[in-house]
Amino acid sequence: MSTVLNTDICTIDVMDTLESNNYNIYFENSLGHLASFIENGHYSRFFVLTDENTAQHCLPLLRERLGNPENFDIIEINAGEESKDIDFCIGVWKMLIDFGADRQSLLINLGGGVISDLGGFAASTFKRGIDFVHVPTTLLSQVDASVGGKTGIDIDSIKNIIGTFTQPKAVFIEDEFLKTLPARQILSGTAEMLKHGLICDAAYWNELKASDLTIPSAALVYKSVAIKNKVVLEDPHEKNIRKSLNFGHTIGHAVETYSLINDENSLSHGEAIAIGMICEAYLSHKKIGLSAAELAEITEVLMDLYPRYELKGIDTATLIEYMLKDKKNQNGKINCTLLSKIGQFVIDNICTEEELIEGLNYYANL
Repeated sequence: MSTVLNTDICTIDVMDTLESNNYNIYFENSLGHLASFIENGHYSRFFVLTDENTAQHCLPLLRERLGNPENFDIIEINAGEESKDIDFCIGVWKMLIDFGADRQSLLINLGGGVISDLGGFAASTFKRGIDFVHVPTTLLSQVDASVGGKTGIDIDSIKNIIGTFTQPKAVFIEDEFLKTLPARQILSGTAEMLKHGLICDAAYWNELKASDLTIPSAALVYKSVAIKNKVVLEDPHEKNIRKSLNFGHTIGHAVETYSLINDENSLSHGEAIAIGMICEAYLSHKKIGLSAAELAEITEVLMDLYPRYELKGIDTATLIEYMLKDKKNQNGKINCTLLSKIGQFVIDNICTEEELIEGLNYYANL
């Protein structure tokens, strides 16, 4: 059974700071706000979780804005989705123990989605939970992973299968970090922004289409964060309306998992989600009445932005197997969020294997 939910909550007002679930999301002078947050928090120590990329490109700015503090240590992991597993999480826990972290310590997650997900999970479970904040350095983590209180790690390439709902104490979004990113990483985050327009705000979708997405403006980033924040405030534990954020992810995560396992240069998250959104837009047209014109529009926009991935020749049974392990499923049946029109979502659509293969074939034959 599918459910249509009121999307009026996606209407936003522009401001410098957003309030979320008992924490703030800072935009203007965000690292200045972080310095004040640390000082006012009276933490015994704080720790910065990074990977080798953010350590090189982003940590120097953080040090500078914090006044080169002395009472912190750096925990560095390898960059990439492969680091978001239990072994690396154990490594983070051991480093916290070695550095003498106590329950009055703070973990600062400085990085992209892997750092946000892994760092949030490690902090939420260390000594039954220590405070953590996110300083997202990629577009993807700014508009998606850092907001909403989901933490998680992967097992056997199944994304985010282990995790908690634990809110950060604050999020600090610094647009200066986006200047350090390659174009491919910018486009990865853009996919989630486009998704926000598709599920909640047709006017925002149209604004994105007309914008230069090679480096999205601070105003566009703000709007995406505000849309996601509105959704998670309404439904922090993904019981109803938060499922809207899964549009494109049932098929997209399966394709991403396949690529991580089989491709030397694997798909980025956004590239995989773009594929998923095209396939699930097709299912939306077949199952719940998304118009042919809007299906064509979604397909054209995403195909113009993202490189084509060869799905022909991939065993669809393998992709279905990954989808069957998705945490959003119900009673062993594959559950999708679909679109009745651009800007309006419908949750809890059970899709058969035949329908999902038809969606995959739609993309494969473009």
